[in-house]
Amino acid sequence: MNANNTIIQLENVCFSYPNGRAVLDNLQFTIKQGEKVGLIGPNGSGKTTFLHLIMGLLRASSGTVRIFGKPVETEQDFRRARQKVGFLFQNADDQLFSPTALEDVAFGPLNLGKKPEEAREMSLKTLKALNLEGFEERVTHRLSGGEKKLVALATVLVMKPDVLLLDEPTTGLDEDTSIRIINILNGLDISYLIVSHEYDFLARTTRDIYSMKSGKIQYNGRSENLHSHYHSHPHGKTPHSHN
Repeated sequence: MNANNTIIQLENVCFSYPNGRAVLDNLQFTIKQGEKVGLIGPNGSGKTTFLHLIMGLLRASSGTVRIFGKPVETEQDFRRARQKVGFLFQNADDQLFSPTALEDVAFGPLNLGKKPEEAREMSLKTLKALNLEGFEERVTHRLSGGEKKLVALATVLVMKPDVLLLDEPTTGLDEDTSIRIINILNGLDISYLIVSHEYDFLARTTRDIYSMKSGKIQYNGRSENLHSHYHSHPHGKTPHSHN
């Protein structure tokens, strides 16, 4: 870890899609060891793009991405970084591709060169820690949406990352599964960044809130001041927040 405990840093990062649409504009962002932060913003504001730039799934048009104090520019740089930066996709089907849950969870350790026996042991331990015992031979594509999300999270946590990036981790999930994810995250002793529209979820899992607007990220305040509630309006129920 670098001296000031900075894990991820983006400096003057810009990004535009091939059609010319600008998404990020001289974006500045830092997450340090131990920080648990949430990121909010309207659809299309660039939140997922921001996460993909950190992971190297997209490349910045300009600016610098640093992970553990070192600039990451090449695919080799990002491959090394991905060993310590865990990413949970918004859609679990983008993360799960093996026939069974155990095979999905073991894929990462095997890809790092772990022996099959060690990869299996790591995977079983991770599934047990997430209360997913009995899932080992479950056929992945037959799992429910919530079950897929939990197994996808297991595929990330088995790698023992130093920081987690989570893209809308509770979208479409039932309350019980959301609570399970809240409890899992609150039990982790690592940094993470959560992109979510669910304010109550962020209030229960993060300490600080940022927002994405006009291609930039700005600090909004402590998560404890963030909540959502519903008021009746002529056109339905509208969630909103107060700081």
